[in-house]
Amino acid sequence: MGSSPPKYTVLHVGDNIKYNPDVYASFSSKFTIIQPTLEERQRETFIQNLKARKWGDFHAVFRPFWNSGGEMGRWDQDLVPHLPSTCKIFASAGAGYDWADIPTLSKHGIIYCNGARASSEAVADMAVWHILSVFRNLIWSAEAAKSGSAERFAEAHKHTQDTAYNPRGRSLGIIGLGNIGYTIAQKAFAAFGMKILYHDVVRKGKQQEEAVQAEFFAELDEMLGVSDCVVLATPFFGEKLITQERLGKFKKGSRFVNIARGTLVDEDALVEALQSGQLFAAGLDVHANEPHVHPGLTKMRNVTLTCHTAGGAWDTASGFERLAMENIEAFLLKGQALTPVNAHLVERD
Repeated sequence: MGSSPPKYTVLHVGDNIKYNPDVYASFSSKFTIIQPTLEERQRETFIQNLKARKWGDFHAVFRPFWNSGGEMGRWDQDLVPHLPSTCKIFASAGAGYDWADIPTLSKHGIIYCNGARASSEAVADMAVWHILSVFRNLIWSAEAAKSGSAERFAEAHKHTQDTAYNPRGRSLGIIGLGNIGYTIAQKAFAAFGMKILYHDVVRKGKQQEEAVQAEFFAELDEMLGVSDCVVLATPFFGEKLITQERLGKFKKGSRFVNIARGTLVDEDALVEALQSGQLFAAGLDVHANEPHVHPGLTKMRNVTLTCHTAGGAWDTASGFERLAMENIEAFLLKGQALTPVNAHLVERD
């Protein structure tokens, strides 16, 4: 009788499994798992270990948590070429992937899979909360109530109505109608009856558009000019998207919500736009210099701020962990990853 074929090897970077022990037990029975220590994951040590082939010819990289396993820093031209040629997939938690150099991974034939699908509900819920806040100017009322000041309470009670509007029937322009952007559209359409506008590099199919009565804009600036509120829901690709010039394209007195990446926005220009009245309000879950928030934004009562917690739900963390395993298993055993980001860019041998 012939021997069984060797198992594929998976490099597990980051903490131990927390949420899906049964799934991990099955996963680890199908693959050989190697988990570098925290010390081995420090960037220079990690690269040296790759050069020395310390972990052999592994076939996949598995990062189950967004806040662990990133000690080696950016996966870029200085790191990726040292991965073994057998490594063809990197499956990670998290929706954003600005720390992963997609062009370099693609050049080396590595599929990158993120976890946006697992975070769509949580991020969309947070986006809806910010949308409601910027329309109703809720942060003014919330902060006044928490201040304990009777004077601030009375002021908010009497005057917030002068700047508060119902979102029903108003236009919501979404930049990026991927998993998260489309879920935002579904919720805003169903809950508030908002008119959905969107801009993306790829237009959605007719059935998906009709389900939320979405209108596609090939030109971003055109959409900005007619949107009562704009939500940024697109990945970071290395340069700012919301610049001073682009803020000038927004409909005057409109609102802006960012649940994508703070690095996509020129925050100095955003402060100026809010001060001048070009924008009426903003809701930001993400910031350009985290954990530091732009001081100009913290002083404004028409700005709602959260601590990059849009995806911060138990369901999301559990989903990230599970989806990363499912992506690797689907790719290595069936030849097709579930949520590839760069399948169209990967250079095949």
